[in-house]
Parts: sequence; C-alpha cells; structure tokens
Amino acid sequence: MNKLEQYYRINHVAGVHIHIHPDGHATLQVCTIVASGNQLQIDKRITDLASPGQLKEYLPAKSMIALNISGKGVLQKRIERIEVIDQNTFSKILPNAKSEDFYVQNFVSGESSFISLIRGAEANKWMSQLRELQFTPLMLSLGSFPIDAVVSQLNIYENELLFNGYQIRRNEKGEWIECLYDETIHSAFPIKIATEKIDEKLIIPYAAAFQLVLNNSLEPVKANVDHLEKDFQKKLSDQKIKAQSVVVLIIVFALLLINFILFSFLNSSNNTLTAQLSRSAQNSNNQQEINEQVKKKESILRSLGWEGGINKSGLIDQIASLLPPEVSIEEIVINPINQTQSRTQKMLSFSERKIQIHGNSERIIPVNEWIARIKTKPWVKNIQMENFGYDNELNTGQFTVTINY
Repeated sequence: MNKLEQYYRINHVAGVHIHIHPDGHATLQVCTIVASGNQLQIDKRITDLASPGQLKEYLPAKSMIALNISGKGVLQKRIERIEVIDQNTFSKILPNAKSEDFYVQNFVSGESSFISLIRGAEANKWMSQLRELQFTPLMLSLGSFPIDAVVSQLNIYENELLFNGYQIRRNEKGEWIECLYDETIHSAFPIKIATEKIDEKLIIPYAAAFQLVLNNSLEPVKANVDHLEKDFQKKLSDQKIKAQSVVVLIIVFALLLINFILFSFLNSSNNTLTAQLSRSAQNSNNQQEINEQVKKKESILRSLGWEGGINKSGLIDQIASLLPPEVSIEEIVINPINQTQSRTQKMLSFSERKIQIHGNSERIIPVNEWIARIKTKPWVKNIQMENFGYDNELNTGQFTVTINY
C-alpha cells in the first residue's frame, strides 16, 4: 500500500442515519469517527435528534457527511443477482417508472441482489438541508445494508442479526438471505465494536462513516448519486494535492538540511585538521591535555551506556510516567526468554534489548494512546501491541506490549 494513502483519504467523517417514520417525522442518529494511521476511533455518539438543524449543536461546519436514509420512501426488493442496473432491469423492478427519477442502490450478496430505491427529490431534500447547515454530504446509502462492512467487528456470532428494528438473516457463508424491519425488534444483549460498547441505534451511522473513510480499501454499499460522487472525487483530489505538496516541501527542506550538515561537517573537519596541526607543533607538555580529552570522551561513552550498560530502571520509570489512568500494569519483563528457541537447545536464551509489558485496560483506546506516547521517546526503536483480549471473568481487557530499545 502506498504510504501516502492514509493522507489521501478523508479521516474525519460523521455518519448520519435519517429514519423516516410512517407518519412522516424523522429521527436522526449520528456517529463520528476519526482515522489516524491504522487506528479508528469513535469520536461522537448522538441519538434521537428530531431534525437536521440540531446537528449544528454537535458537528462543526464543513463536516464530511456519510448519509444513510431508511424507512418511509425507501423501497427495498430482493432479486436474483445482477451486477448492473440499466433501464430495462429497472423497469422489471419498478414498472412504469423512470430510472432517472430515483437513486438506486444494489447490494450484492451471494446469488442475490438487494435493491434499494428512493426518489431523487426526497433524498435531495435532506441533502439540501445538510448543505444549508454548511455540512458536506459525500455519500448516500439506503437501509441497513452498509453494516455488511462492519459485521466482523461486532460481537455477533450468530447468522441472525437483531438490532434497532432490523432482523437480518444470513447463511453459513455470511451471505444475506433476508432483511426485515419491525420497530419492536432489539438486540437481546449489549452490542460491542471490538471491546467497546455501542448503542444499537448507532450501528448504521457508524457503518456509513466507516465505509466512507475506507472507500479505497473496500467496496462501499451506496446509491448511485452522480453529484455526490463528483464532490467525493474532488475532495479526494484536494487531499492528494495537499499531501503531495507537503511531501515536496519536506524533500526541499531535507535537501537544505543535508546541504547544511555537509557544510558544517566540512567546516568542522577543517577546524579539526587546523587544531591537530597546531597541537603537533607543541611540546610534550600537551600530552596531559590529550589524556584529559580522552578521559572526557570515555566518560561520555559510559554515560551513554556503551561501556557501563543501559539504565533499565530509568527506562521503566519513563514508561510508567506516561501511563494513562485507565491502564494498569501487571508485569514488566526485561529481556524475556526467547520463545522461538529450538527444543534441542539445552540453555535458555533471552531476547536482547526488549521490554515486555503485561497489563489490563477495559478499552483498547487508552492502550493505543499510551503506545503513542512511548513512541516519542528517542530510545524507543520499535513498539507494538502483541495481543489484546477481553477477559469476561475479570471484566477487563488484557494486553501485551513489546518495546525494542
């Protein structure tokens, strides 16, 4: 993967789910996510808003919106699998209607296509309201189908999904068989994304935002809205231009820095040669001065740990000083036993320059923040989380972090 791709994508997205009830009134659910490197974090969770106007209280102007509409006005139909919907196919789905009057979404799963339609005028009404509030809608999806991209993140292990009025049945391969809606349907247990609890009302807006952020890595479930696609591609193009401009500036700065370092090195070398020539003309009394300089350099080497060893307790103190309150440490191992050694070896071998930390945290996010803080230390060569698992008996998450120094 191109290392610049993370700078090309849109990293802060608000998923907005508008459900239109039979009487015509709407309810909005909002979930915003922030992407940083390979990490995704849920930023805001807002439920049961009565109108788009209330979004201004929670979202900043120019927020990027992944819009999802469900309920009244959204027609859904399951047919045999088709890849492309043309006018002929559309006429079979909705006779006596013109395809240009509708936004159509085709969710393909197994041998079936789940077709969702909404009148363009109805969808445009909601998108216009968002633009009037100075938000930027970039993608439209219909119904519950975007959650296919995030099912693997949820603590749902059965073939039937129940949440916020939806009943979704899948086969053993994870292919969708049926999708029904009844507002009385709810999950029988708390739903989690990894180890983090999430309101079942926020699953659809989370999925809508997720697929917009990772648009280049997965095939999003979305309606065919040409003007949104143009806005989205323009936004990505702007992101690329900004990222590439930064790269050019970094390269120019690096060249200037290299030029300065070379000049400084040559100037320093010239001064050193001049000093050596001057010292060579002095008498033998300067030998003491040379010996003192050697002793100073040896002292510097010892303080750096090259001769006298590394102050490991100091490193542990630095790690502990950065610990968030949500994270606790159970064990710290310096140079742990090498688990990959051969069974034929009679003597234990130990991993060099490695610190292994075992601890507890209810959520993975504080652990990631702690790792990011430790990375700022100049002596850290590499740091990674070996594992993170949730212990239901202890009601907390357990993790292992390894640091190479």
